[in-house]
Amino acid sequence: MTALISHTSFDSLDAFAQSVFWKEVLGFHDDPRDPNYSGDEECMIASDDGSQRLLFINVPDAKQVKNRVHLDLRPAEGTRDRELKRLLALGAREVADRRLPDGTGWVVLADPEGNEFCILRSDAERA
Repeated sequence: MTALISHTSFDSLDAFAQSVFWKEVLGFHDDPRDPNYSGDEECMIASDDGSQRLLFINVPDAKQVKNRVHLDLRPAEGTRDRELKRLLALGAREVADRRLPDGTGWVVLADPEGNEFCILRSDAERA
């Protein structure tokens, strides 16, 4: 017997704004039967096939310390550095540059509410 992950939940000051940011980052979408609206206390987004879902929930307190869990992302196409530029343009903030001279490594970013996540090299770059 095993358990299945239904979705990953994030506490947020503005669930809707977080859902909009992460939809752009991941190419996810709202459930057309239950779309997200500004002011919603909970906003769910999902991958095209519905296998991955993120839920953003309004809470009264801002993030205080480093995340205990975070997402590690890799570009679906292109390079890590090109994807880094796109993520920064969407509103991410660079926290730490862990890239090494040989091209390995990653960059630690934060979303608009300060939740850390990392951008890794693409599959093509690692090959």
